[in-house]
Amino acid sequence: MRSPRGSPPRRPGSRSACRRRPARDGSGVRPKRTYIVGLYTDPPENATVVCADELGPVIPRTFPPTPGWSGDGHRIKAPLNYSRGPEKTWVYGAIRVRDGQAVTLTASSRNSLYYQRFLEMPEQANPVGDIHVITDNLSSHNSKSTREWLLDHPRIKHAFIPVGACWLNLQEPWWRLFRREALAGQSFADPNEIDHATRQATACAARKVIAAGQAACLYSLMKPPRIRERSSLRVSRSSIAAGCCWTLGW
Repeated sequence: MRSPRGSPPRRPGSRSACRRRPARDGSGVRPKRTYIVGLYTDPPENATVVCADELGPVIPRTFPPTPGWSGDGHRIKAPLNYSRGPEKTWVYGAIRVRDGQAVTLTASSRNSLYYQRFLEMPEQANPVGDIHVITDNLSSHNSKSTREWLLDHPRIKHAFIPVGACWLNLQEPWWRLFRREALAGQSFADPNEIDHATRQATACAARKVIAAGQAACLYSLMKPPRIRERSSLRVSRSSIAAGCCWTLGW
């Protein structure tokens, strides 16, 4: 078996060979990838396209006290705490492709119940037309409970990205902006502080997008300040996402 680019032959049963096999219809077109790109470039009429994903877990931990001295002239010591505790917080996020506006929700678990509760947020924010949700293949996104819930919410339609193609989900670069605003250099004592930081960062991101005037500038806010040669794979995927943004005229 030979690679399309003329590289040395691969073993037919190898993993790399399986990744490049053509579509079932023999056309060489990836149907899932083509469908998602079509939602970006030519969305259905009167429909809203959103990208959704989860971030986390964000785990609060106990930090040592401020360095100081005791009354008898000894340094105050604190026992080292290697554990991070049982409290975990997941952040659900969705960005609307049309204008770059985002919604977030914090949850104590990543399961079908919280995912369904999260889907109600873009549904309420977009009361008219169908809602196409581009997301990954997490089990809670396609569980029996979620499928039954979707029967009562027919406007919401899922578009699952192919395995290994997370760069097709524009929520992924939005998380970079979120981490800088909400998590970088912060210390959280409990989930309530994480929820507060999430709300503040989401509002800050919305103000930046509005100030930019176009959602195309959303990518310029999220891209790293400089491009490193060592991360050529990540740069190429980011360039594809940027090209998609500018093609859409966001």
